Amino acid sequence: MPAPIRYYEVNRQRPFVTAPNTATSHSEFLRTGRISRIRPMWVPSERRYLTYEEVAEKTGKKLEAAGETTHRRLNSFHRSIFLPKIIFHRTLDGSPHLGYCHVTAARTFFSRDSMVTWSFYIANFSSEIGEDEAFFARISPQNARMYFAVAVEGEAGEQAKIDRSWRKNGLLFQTNDPHEAMRNVLMLGAPDATIREMIKRL
Repeated sequence: MPAPIRYYEVNRQRPFVTAPNTATSHSEFLRTGRISRIRPMWVPSERRYLTYEEVAEKTGKKLEAAGETTHRRLNSFHRSIFLPKIIFHRTLDGSPHLGYCHVTAARTFFSRDSMVTWSFYIANFSSEIGEDEAFFARISPQNARMYFAVAVEGEAGEQAKIDRSWRKNGLLFQTNDPHEAMRNVLMLGAPDATIREMIKRL
């Protein structure tokens, strides 16, 4: 069984102390003819380890900042496209440096009789999307981002569940390319065929 991951601050500012001075200034000048200028001396600081809660908080702030930026870009494409801002995040159990952020959710009518409710997410890792209770499979932090949308079901006020009637994993799209993700979400949010044609030319 692998050892639990430990996290520590990497950009912590190191303290400094003044260099020891054993001689008085005037005697040093008489002896060498030079004026001694005391320079600060950097000392290594002890490594401060972070708790999982601290790491999860930092991860969450980064994910939600990415979600805010992405949502703003989506809604600035065309005045006829308005996607609600529903931003929240989750971090992975045992790996609080990895997580995903919910950005928006909406309904798309593919035809008069075909409608899907979906949610769009950003993750700071890559993985396969599973078809069972373990939604993320073969997680890899090598790629910085993953964008995906899934079909969901559930009444307002209830916790949404994956709609597996579309596919076993409910996945509408998955990509590591932010431009492709933007185009896919805009296509889902487009109100008519004219706007879809504009999006296709992106």
